[in-house]
Amino acid sequence: MLETVPAKTLIHRSKDRSWFGIDYTMNIYRGCCHGCIYCDSRSDCYHIDDFDRVRAKEDALRKIRDELQRKVKPGVIGTGAMSDPYNPLEKRYELTRHALELIDAYDFGVAIATKSDLITRDIDVLQGIAVHSPVLCKLTITTTDDRLAARVEPHAPPPSARLETVRKLSAAGLFTGVLLMPVLPFLEDTEENVLSVAERAADAGARFVYPAFGMTLRQNQREYYFNRLEEAFPGQGLRERYQRRYGGAYECRSPHAGALWAAFSAACKAHGLLISMPDIVRGYTQGYGDRQLRFF
Repeated sequence: MLETVPAKTLIHRSKDRSWFGIDYTMNIYRGCCHGCIYCDSRSDCYHIDDFDRVRAKEDALRKIRDELQRKVKPGVIGTGAMSDPYNPLEKRYELTRHALELIDAYDFGVAIATKSDLITRDIDVLQGIAVHSPVLCKLTITTTDDRLAARVEPHAPPPSARLETVRKLSAAGLFTGVLLMPVLPFLEDTEENVLSVAERAADAGARFVYPAFGMTLRQNQREYYFNRLEEAFPGQGLRERYQRRYGGAYECRSPHAGALWAAFSAACKAHGLLISMPDIVRGYTQGYGDRQLRFF
C-alpha cells in the first residue's frame, strides 16, 4: 500500500524561470529510493524525514486537476527536482502518468528530470503534450561507468539504461538531453569521464548536455555524504580531502572546473550539443507562440 502525506497544493509558481524556462513546479512524491549519496534533497532545510522512503502527496491527482483548472494562463510544469517522478512505485500506481494526462488535457507543457527508464512508458502521453505545448526530457547522467554509478547511485537504473532511454525518447521526437550534474570532486571530475558523457549522449541523439562541475553540501546532507563515501570507497581518504578543500562550504566546485569546461564545451560544439541555458530553452520552446519572448 502506498503511504501518503498531506499537502495543501502540488503546483507552485516558479520564483525563477531561468531554470529551463519552467513556469511551475510539481512534486507528486515525497522522498526517493534511488539512494544517490549526493542528493541535496536530504538537506535539513527541506524537512523530509526518512528521505529514502517514498510517499505520495495525499489526493494528488484531484488537487492537480483543480489547480490546473484555476490557472489563468498555461505554462511549463517542471517535475523531478525534489524526488524522482519515476521511482519504482510509479510503475504500479501511475500517478505521474495520470498527472501528465491532466497536463495534456489542460494544455500545459512539461519539463521532466529523472534517472529512470520508466519514463519511456509515457512516450505516448508526452507526444500528445508536444502537439500543443513544450516538452523537455532531462536524464541525469553523472558518469558512463556503470560500476562507479552503482556506488554513488546504488538503486537507480545504470547509466547504460539511461542512455538507451535518451535514445528512445529522442527517436520518438521528444526534445531530450542530459543533466551532467553533480560531477563529484575527486571521483567524477576527470576529462575522460566528462567527455565520455558528452560523446555517449550525442551518440544517443541528445539535443543538449547541461553540466555543473562540482556539487553542493549543506547541513545533514554533508555528513550523510561523507559516511557513504567511506562505505563505498574505503581507505581512500575522501572525507579528509573534502574537508581540507571545502570545509563547511555549500558550493563544492571541482578544482578542475576550468579545464573541464574548456574540454567539455569544445567536445559539445563538435557534436552539435547545446550547453547554454538560453539555447536549450529556445530549442525546446521553439514553435510554441510567445513563450520564448516571455522567457527572454
